[in-house]
Amino acid sequence: MLISHEWLRGFVPHALSPDALRALITAHVATVDGMERLRADLASIVVARVVKAGRHPNSDHLWVTKVDDGSGDLLDVVCGAPNVSEGALYPFARVGTVMPTGNKGGILIERRKIRGEVSNGMLCSARELGLGEDHDGILALDVDAAPGTPFLEAVPVGDVCYDIDVLANRPDLLSHYGMAREVAALQGLAFGDPRELFELDPATGALRFGDGVRGRVPSAGGQAVHDMTRATSGGVTVQLDDAEGCPRYMGVVIRGVKVAPSPEWLVRRLSALGLRSISNVVDVTNYMLHGYGQPMHAFDLSRLAQQTVVVRRARAGETLVTLDGVSRTLDPRMTVIADAERAVAVAGVIGGKESEVSATTTDVFLEVAYFTPRHVRPTRRQLGLGTDASYRFERGIDPDIAPHALSIAAQLITMLAGGEVDGQAIDLGRAPASRASVAITSRRVERLLGQRVDAAEVTRLLSSVGFAVASRGDGEETLDVTPPSWRHDVSRDADLVEEVARLRGYDALPDVVLPFRPGTVPDHPLHVTGRRIRDALVGMGLFEVRPLPFVAGDDATHARVENPLAEDEPHLRVSILETLARRAEYNLSRMQGDVRLFEVGSVFAPRDGQLPVEKVRVGALVMGSRRPPHFTDRAKEVFDAWDAKALGERIAELAYPGMRITLEAGDGAPVLWRISAKGGEVGTVERMALDKPVWAQDAFGVEVTLGRLPNAAVAAPGGHDYGAGGSSRAPAKGHVTYRPLPTTPPAEFDLALLVPDGVTAAQVEQLIRRSGGDLLERLELFDEFRGAGVPDAHRSVAWRLTFRDATRTLRDKEVDGRRQKILRTLETELGVRARSA
Repeated sequence: MLISHEWLRGFVPHALSPDALRALITAHVATVDGMERLRADLASIVVARVVKAGRHPNSDHLWVTKVDDGSGDLLDVVCGAPNVSEGALYPFARVGTVMPTGNKGGILIERRKIRGEVSNGMLCSARELGLGEDHDGILALDVDAAPGTPFLEAVPVGDVCYDIDVLANRPDLLSHYGMAREVAALQGLAFGDPRELFELDPATGALRFGDGVRGRVPSAGGQAVHDMTRATSGGVTVQLDDAEGCPRYMGVVIRGVKVAPSPEWLVRRLSALGLRSISNVVDVTNYMLHGYGQPMHAFDLSRLAQQTVVVRRARAGETLVTLDGVSRTLDPRMTVIADAERAVAVAGVIGGKESEVSATTTDVFLEVAYFTPRHVRPTRRQLGLGTDASYRFERGIDPDIAPHALSIAAQLITMLAGGEVDGQAIDLGRAPASRASVAITSRRVERLLGQRVDAAEVTRLLSSVGFAVASRGDGEETLDVTPPSWRHDVSRDADLVEEVARLRGYDALPDVVLPFRPGTVPDHPLHVTGRRIRDALVGMGLFEVRPLPFVAGDDATHARVENPLAEDEPHLRVSILETLARRAEYNLSRMQGDVRLFEVGSVFAPRDGQLPVEKVRVGALVMGSRRPPHFTDRAKEVFDAWDAKALGERIAELAYPGMRITLEAGDGAPVLWRISAKGGEVGTVERMALDKPVWAQDAFGVEVTLGRLPNAAVAAPGGHDYGAGGSSRAPAKGHVTYRPLPTTPPAEFDLALLVPDGVTAAQVEQLIRRSGGDLLERLELFDEFRGAGVPDAHRSVAWRLTFRDATRTLRDKEVDGRRQKILRTLETELGVRARSA
């Protein structure tokens, strides 16, 4: 957001220097990212007085003058301008000055002789200063300034432009008026209200606010006809058919205008913001947008068919040539302004070429409206066209300022372009909704800021920026605060405390460390689980990604977002692997084939006629090399299905600690294994189908749901379904039980088993653990074999078993007894027997 220093001072007469104003705004309002002095090249020019002027002895067209430049000595200066006059003030370039832009740009002023007379500087013309094309004489200054005063201080041409980072929640700051309101509050200055009438000097643009100041300007306003959808005034009929996209629409007819160039002050204010002056009528609409934050549009009334204005939705296939000369196809979801025959503007975004104000325009229809942000935003995205107007409408303008802005704009147009307002203003739509008050107490302010601020101070601060404050008069010093219409972001007491803090200044907060007891608020079990999984996966060499949860999808299987950020991704994902697959394809398209990504995020299951169900899942995708290449490698080791299975098992163990994790074979396309915890399915291991080049390796994905187990009881009303280890009510204790390192030797042996094809390794392991008892410390699968010596429909699978007692050494007889029990149980329940050879 660009703000002009001089324009801002026109609203609030502060005495701050540009640097001081920048510091004030950054400390209390918004960050000033940059500051540009627009005519810094005039900084060395000063105001000088010609004390004496006489003819040059050696020339009939030159003058020899005595000039007072404030240095204490009178300087001899030769001048060729015919309008030099004793006692007058002129801009003066001293010796050593480098001339600014103009016909002498870049020339160094030196002490030199001209026709035999020494000249110590130069009296400057407007053209030499880059202030116009007038070069018939030097620039006479009608200012009250002493000799030696910097020219930029005496003449308001050296504006300063601030580039301010206005956050999306503060659209009220997207205007000079809104910023001036903040500066006035911080400086304790009086502030003119646009709801009051004003007087404007057409020559200078100076404003004077006050009661009853109207001059010859006719009224534009305010025929209150809220909740109506059709009205006629000034010979123009306006109909509001789309109250959802345009809750309020106003307009007024001005006849007999003369379109001409704008006065110099208006051109200067717009050019300070990088805007090109177009004409007096159009420039007024831009002045209102940047001055007061109210976008508006002026239509050439003669080009509106049947003198009719209709606010409606666009028709299918309807086209419009916009002001930038581009023919655009409109969508039926877009709100447009139309006449009796066709669309003439896209609501809140841009006007149409055919109805624009031109040099031949004599009658205009001036529009002011409130267009809803949720309708303007998708329209702007679909058209691929952002404007200053759409930027403000998307964030939400002040809905109450419309009638006052219309009155001001109509007055400005009649002042600068002549003409008269025909009839009263038309005002259609709903009346602005009243804002609900928010209660706040001094105790609440103290609790959040760590510093007591009494009710009187809170009242003063909030009132200074437009809040209505009423005291309840109770012992708690409770205040009922009603936010102004332009503060959409304030809805709770914490927002009010933030206002108090920034208006007092964050540097006013005590620089002390307040008492704090860590651990008083336990972390949510789901967050604890997420951190544990992130740490483990990063340690395993995977990289975390955090993409947005939007995908292309389709309406049958995905929930559609009403106002998507991107038209090609309008749906919420149902799987983490959907977005990880797109990230992997992005890497492959850039010749990066080794991919190890994971994400902990939300997925959304659609429900008919209801909001989707949100769940938190962890997903991982691996492909390519297991580790960076090394010269000792005999062959490149790449991720395979077994790596993905191990990864899925590890994630499930982290997500559901202490529970039995099993993996059962899936259908193979694409699910390879289904992951279960305590009997309930919690995830899958999949072979990913990617759009990948021929050189790329296979990709594998893992996805595990975090939180409540599928077969656990549903949380009570008002509770949540997430909990560590399947509990939705008890928070994680975070206790770790210390176990000393073993001091007794282990007893190990291997079991080579003939396992029927229908029996899974997980089933075998389950029985081994059950039969092995508490002394079984570790169970490791290390081999699988099919071939000679193995019966058909069987496979040979080998496990290594480790037994240990923490208090004594195990005897061979004990270990062999455990071995025999394991073999008997396996053969009885699963048909698994020991391999003899």
